[in-house]
Amino acid sequence: MNALVHPEFGDPAAVLSLQERPLPLPGAGEVRVRTLLSPIHNHDLWTVRGTYGFKPELPAQAGTEAVGVVDMLGDGVTHLALGQRVTTGGTFGVWADYFVAPASALIPVPEGLSDEAAAQLVSMPFSALSLLHSLDLQPGDWLIQNAANGAVGRMVAQLGAARGINVVGLVRRAEGVEELRAQGIEQVISTDSEHWRTELAALTEGAGIRVGIDSVGGAAAGDVLSTLAATGTLVVFGAMASPKLELSSGDVIFKQITVKGFWGSVVSREMPAELKGQLFQELIGRVLDGTLTLPVAATFDFGDITAAAAASAEPGRIGKVLLRA
Repeated sequence: MNALVHPEFGDPAAVLSLQERPLPLPGAGEVRVRTLLSPIHNHDLWTVRGTYGFKPELPAQAGTEAVGVVDMLGDGVTHLALGQRVTTGGTFGVWADYFVAPASALIPVPEGLSDEAAAQLVSMPFSALSLLHSLDLQPGDWLIQNAANGAVGRMVAQLGAARGINVVGLVRRAEGVEELRAQGIEQVISTDSEHWRTELAALTEGAGIRVGIDSVGGAAAGDVLSTLAATGTLVVFGAMASPKLELSSGDVIFKQITVKGFWGSVVSREMPAELKGQLFQELIGRVLDGTLTLPVAATFDFGDITAAAAASAEPGRIGKVLLRA
C-alpha cells in the first residue's frame, strides 16, 4: 500500500512523501480499514514538525482522523462488518491506503452522513462538544472565545447555541466577522477595532461572562481573561500565535479566576463509555439536522501533500482540507 511517511521532523511539505509500505494485518480485537478521506488538522502538522505533545518513532506515518470501509476483521471482533463505513479520530498513521485500529476506537457511520462529514466528525467536533460539556454551563450563560473563525471556534458557537448558551466570538480582523455571519453565527466582534470592548458590553448587556476559551496564546489570552466576571474560568485550548500566556496578575487575583487546560485526546480517553456514546449521538444528530456544519475547503490526493499542506495554511480558509486515498 501507499502511505505518507516522514523520515525526520520538519516542514510537512518538505519531509512528507508518499512511500510504499507493507499492508498491515489486524490482530485480535483490531480492524483493518480502507481509507476514504482524512482531514488535515493542525495537530497532525505539529506532530510532523515534532512540536506536539506526542512524538512518534521515526520514520513515521502521519494523520489521526479518517473515514473508511472495514476491510478485514481481527479475531474477536463481532460488532462490525466487512464493507461497513467507520470513522476514527484517535488512530495514528491514517494517511495511508489502509490502516489498522482497535475495534473499540471505530465509530459506525450512519446512513445519511456523507463521507466528507464523517471524515471530520471526531477530532474537532467531539473536542468542541466535550469542551462545552466539561464547562457545566447552563442555558442563558455567557461564554467568550478567541479564534472564533477557526474550526473549533465555529463548532463551539454552533453547538453552544444549540444548547442555549450565549457564545461571543473574537476574531482578529473585520473580514472574519462577515465570514462567520455568512454561516449564521452572529455574535462576533473583531479586536482590530479600538472600541471592541464597548461592543462586547453592548452585546452582553452587562451580563457576566463565566467562561473564556483561549486558542491563540500571548496577549490574546489576556484579552479574553480581562472580559471574564469574578470567579470565571479561562480554558486554554490552543496556542496558535504563542506558546506563552500574557495574563494580568491583577485580573487573576482580584477576580479569583481559574486557569486550566483542555486536551481533547486525554479527555476522550478518560471519558466514561456511556457519556462518550451520549455525546456522539448528540453530535451526529446535530450534523444530520444541519445545526452543526462541517464544510470542506478542498480535497487533495495523498500524493499532493505539498499543495494540501499549503491550502491548510491559507488564512481565512473556511472548512477543512481533506486528503483522499
